[in-house]
Amino acid sequence: MEDEITALEGGERWDPAKVGAHWQQELERAQRYFKSWHDRCVKIEKIYLDQQSDQTSAAKRRFPMLWANTSVLQPAVYARVPQPVVERRFKDAEPVARIASELVERNLSYTGDEADLDSIMRAVRDDFLLCARGTVWLRYEADFEPLDMGVEPSNPPAGQGLGAPGGIVDEIGAMGGPQPEVIADERVCIDYVHWSDFLHSPARRWKDVTWVARRVPMTDEEMEKRFGTEAMTSRAAEGAAGKKGESQAERAENEGKTHIWEIWCKSENYTIWIADGAPVALEVSEPPLDLTHFWPCPRPAYGTMSTSSLIPVPDYVYYQQQCDEIDLLTKRINKLTDQLRLKIFYPSGDGAISPAIEKAMRPENDMVMVPIPEWAAFTDKGGSKAIVTLPIDEVQKVIVACMAARKQLIEDVYQITGISDIVRGDTQASETATAQRIKSQWGSIRIRDRQAELARFARDIIRLAGEIICDQFQPETLMQVSGIKLPTMAEKQQMQQMQMAAQQAAMRAEQTGQPIPQPPEMPPQQQQMMGQPTIDEVVQLLRNDSIRGFQIDIETDSTIEPDEDAEKQRRMEFVQMVGGFMQQAGAMAQQSPMLVPVMVETLLFAARGFRAGRQLESTLEQVGAQLSQAASAPKPEPQPAPGEMIKLKTAQVKAGAEQRKAELGVAQAEIEHRATVEKARGEMAAQAIDQMRSAQSLYQ
Repeated sequence: MEDEITALEGGERWDPAKVGAHWQQELERAQRYFKSWHDRCVKIEKIYLDQQSDQTSAAKRRFPMLWANTSVLQPAVYARVPQPVVERRFKDAEPVARIASELVERNLSYTGDEADLDSIMRAVRDDFLLCARGTVWLRYEADFEPLDMGVEPSNPPAGQGLGAPGGIVDEIGAMGGPQPEVIADERVCIDYVHWSDFLHSPARRWKDVTWVARRVPMTDEEMEKRFGTEAMTSRAAEGAAGKKGESQAERAENEGKTHIWEIWCKSENYTIWIADGAPVALEVSEPPLDLTHFWPCPRPAYGTMSTSSLIPVPDYVYYQQQCDEIDLLTKRINKLTDQLRLKIFYPSGDGAISPAIEKAMRPENDMVMVPIPEWAAFTDKGGSKAIVTLPIDEVQKVIVACMAARKQLIEDVYQITGISDIVRGDTQASETATAQRIKSQWGSIRIRDRQAELARFARDIIRLAGEIICDQFQPETLMQVSGIKLPTMAEKQQMQQMQMAAQQAAMRAEQTGQPIPQPPEMPPQQQQMMGQPTIDEVVQLLRNDSIRGFQIDIETDSTIEPDEDAEKQRRMEFVQMVGGFMQQAGAMAQQSPMLVPVMVETLLFAARGFRAGRQLESTLEQVGAQLSQAASAPKPEPQPAPGEMIKLKTAQVKAGAEQRKAELGVAQAEIEHRATVEKARGEMAAQAIDQMRSAQSLYQ
């Protein structure tokens, strides 16, 4: 196993010890490269989760500005699962490319649902907003089962069946070859990678990155299943003493697990598995997937970046000072609020007067009547003037000033982040609808780049998954997941041979004069399958990257919350466009049928420009093809009006009567002519007989 894993083409081998030492240095170098960003993100995450300190006392309360801003931006930049759209690169009438794109689109839709792409994108979105970087990792998994070798022998010896010990399968294994297996199930897995578990080589641009790595916590059982018992005893134990986590929660999550780094090196074209802190690699092998851009992950979703490096800058950095001042004012306001208490000074030692004042000023007494025995002494001391309260007017003024300063700082934060009032759902009743619309448009400009970045990231995930599906999935899986049944090349050839045999039998029967046998009727489902391409042709197209005739994209605005009014407006515009075009094109088609194909292509060209018309595009193509075919067919002669039909029928009847009369006249004349001829012939015969008789009498 080790020889197979560490062998390269040409017989070269990797030394796991040298490879492990080299990549431990590379990982440490990358960790130092991202250390300042990592430490900053740890602090930001604590602030977001409000875990910095105990919030029970007023002196330690904080204003959750980061959480509030993030909660506003979360649904604004991503709100729903992306919808994959697989289209033909060129809108040609190519059935193989059309079926292939539909197969891949349905498989991608199922993959997204099965992998719970929505929750993964939401986790990436949170990392993107807090730490300015989020990423995922894609894998291909397959489940195998023993190959069914066919029907067992009629009388197999006892214990010598197909799957029994010593049977056919065991005999194949005894010959030195592996037992035959087939794929029972296969899938594309999309794994969310925490921002702290992803590393790559230091670079200025993503295209200059030479390797990427992710950290995976694995239990001993998982490691033994993945790398074998020998790797567990010789290498993994050395990395088990590595860092388990910085916080108590991380240490509890990683208890009993070892951090394993999965590294993909593009410059050397291999993958490495190495335990965190171990000097020897667990596994070195060729990449399990042959991807176009090599990486099993898309380019991370980046926030604010410079052109100097790939170290992102979290948004919180730009308004952190304002948040610190807001927290300071919040603490001050809370402390001053605690001082807003009624504090009373009164003379003591006056017998019954002091207890009476204490009873009257107790907090639980909303309304109380207190009798004073020594009323004269109480009034001599000034009555109510004997009670002096601590003035709090100055405290109130300070609190109002602090709140005004905090409000201004909050407005400054909104100006820095670009979160408008409309985005936060805060508006004034006095504002007009036009003013609100303008604020909404300009308020969303600064978050469009974030929306586009997450949409790009989702598109790259779908494209990677589509590439894996095209290269790895079996034809049976493609058809089973998509629900599209296509014939194989052998089935199609068999049906064609049956049709040819029926035609040949009919030709022989016609030549011999025998009755022509009725050809067997093909079921409608088979007729439909005969008109479709075979699954072999589709798979051949999917496997060939150079002629793969489709592209994968994400529907525009499919990852953000839809604007129902805007969607209705787009649909109404599409309906109005189609209705107006059909009205004008109908009159032109009646006058010039030759222009129908041009009008159909014009309608399709206009419909493809509307996102709302995507669902009707195939229907318009079918109807357009039927209209073009009908326009090119020869026209039947125009039918006359009902009145003209009566006149025409009457004229036809008269003409038929005249023709029959003429035919009768001709027949009668012919009869008379024949009678005259026969009469002349009879007279001539009689004269000849008379002459013969006269001649005979002269001779006698």
